[in-house]
Amino acid sequence: MTAKLGPPPPASSAAVSRSMRGNAPKGTQPEIVLRQLLWSNGLSGYRLHWRSAPGRPDVAYPGRKLAIFVNGCFWHRCPHCRPPMPKTNVEFWARKFELNVERDARKTRELEDAGWAVRTVWECQLRCEPDEVVATIREQLGSLSR
Repeated sequence: MTAKLGPPPPASSAAVSRSMRGNAPKGTQPEIVLRQLLWSNGLSGYRLHWRSAPGRPDVAYPGRKLAIFVNGCFWHRCPHCRPPMPKTNVEFWARKFELNVERDARKTRELEDAGWAVRTVWECQLRCEPDEVVATIREQLGSLSR
């Protein structure tokens, strides 16, 4: 059962409102970057937002049971770059981020309980260390049996 957050506070400006409405749940820029990296490195064969996998990972290799979540640093509270907390409506945002992190942990647990390996790729990793991200995924795919 998921906790409810309540209605979001009003945006502080029209620009903030436009920006928030533009945040899509899938097909995000970090997802596209990862898919391009995978494809250009010969790691095709994945499924996007595969409904048959618990938690519906962003990228799934069903035959190898590898699930990859591509997390935006701000929304999922990246442990690497530690984005700052918004300065307004702090209580709302703290609760929102807490629920996001709890949901991420629940999805990972569901996948692992079903025998999947789970990898989280952070937006900042795609920017700063794309080769390492691909190498790690390639290594994980090689270590998982078909």
